[in-house]
Amino acid sequence: MAAVKSNLTEEAEQKLMQLLGYTKLSLLFKGSVHGFTVNAFHNKCDLQGPTLTVAYNKPGYIFGGYTSQSFNSGAGNYLHDENAFLFSIGLGQVDSKIIKIPTENAANAVYTANNSGINFGNGALHLIGAGTAVQSASNNVYKFEPIALHGNDLVLVECEVYRVESLGELLPTPWRKLSWTVEQRREYMDMVKNYTPFNLVPRIRVLLIGPVGVGKSSFFNSVNSVFRGHVTSQAIAGSASSSLTTKFRAYSIRDGREGKPLPVMLCDTMGLEEHTGTGIDTEDIVYILKGHVPENYQFNPSVSFNSDTLGYIKNPSLKDQIHCVAFVMDACKISILSPKLEEKLCAIRSKINMLGVPQIVLLTKVDEACPLVAENTENIYRSRYIESKIHAVGARLGIPVSCVMPVKNYSSEVDLEKSIDILLLAAIIQMQRFADNYLDNFCIYDEKFD
Repeated sequence: MAAVKSNLTEEAEQKLMQLLGYTKLSLLFKGSVHGFTVNAFHNKCDLQGPTLTVAYNKPGYIFGGYTSQSFNSGAGNYLHDENAFLFSIGLGQVDSKIIKIPTENAANAVYTANNSGINFGNGALHLIGAGTAVQSASNNVYKFEPIALHGNDLVLVECEVYRVESLGELLPTPWRKLSWTVEQRREYMDMVKNYTPFNLVPRIRVLLIGPVGVGKSSFFNSVNSVFRGHVTSQAIAGSASSSLTTKFRAYSIRDGREGKPLPVMLCDTMGLEEHTGTGIDTEDIVYILKGHVPENYQFNPSVSFNSDTLGYIKNPSLKDQIHCVAFVMDACKISILSPKLEEKLCAIRSKINMLGVPQIVLLTKVDEACPLVAENTENIYRSRYIESKIHAVGARLGIPVSCVMPVKNYSSEVDLEKSIDILLLAAIIQMQRFADNYLDNFCIYDEKFD
């Protein structure tokens, strides 16, 4: 017999993980397969421990509830559950968010009986009790706006119940070693400041590439903040549906406001977009890598850069070229990366590989992806969830896990934090090492043919 297939999309599952943490969902019950009956539900779902009920209606609402207690048959009784909640996912909407409605009366969070089906809050959300019909009303156990929960459409097209298995919150020991001391921060800063690239290149140039809104400009601002001693906002950063960066910019980082430029430049440009004619073009990136694109060039998604473009640098030197590429990816969106965008990223990687330029991945927004990292950045290499995201992005882009550096940009903070600085500095040091590997090739070439 073929396995019963889940209706959950990657995007929906990703959003649910924001509520459940790092867990595994195992499908127990599917109404269209097992039947929309109370008996079928209890046969499949009783005594299974924590469960997540996911309902689907015709307008496209995905909603349901979670309980950490086991459903069971027999005489009716309430399950006391302080962790229970209702939810709704607004997929496809302009402001796509997940709504969480915690119980306000834990003693009556869930009702279970052999004739009641799935019953959160004694009628706040009652499923399967009457086939595909849903009973739902805000009450003193769960308070919500029905239009927000399910759009007031009370007929199911599908209902699924999953067993929720915790895969552990934090690893007992970090899987990548990193010291979080003030001394380590100072040592890393000195390593960045005292780095000396190949003598023909006064400063290495690192190109930041990534989809719109992943935090490329914010990464520069954050690194700049470390050396300025306070949170800065030199590069335009923020949240928008299209790229806020439209020019090619090579940002210098100074050792303090009046200090000398550090031996690393972060080059920023338009974000990647999945549709043709939007965002940075693959061939434009090749011209940047080779050093043909002038500083402050205004990109036009509908007209590719070429040798006839005003400002084209005909004979760029090694110092004008890119010495390392950093793909910047959002930890919250790895699993929902669109096929078209993934295809574009692979095409770009192929072009970069042909030029022999080394590549790393900066995994941003790790605090938004994992609440444990949000609580304490030093949990980054103990978080099972972030570890899974690091492996996922490596697999999607075809880049070794050793080349994936999780970082947290400064966003809501107004003062510097040691642990955030250390992650940012560790990423810069990795860029310097990779750029050295690339520049060593030119050193070998000179020794052979001088």
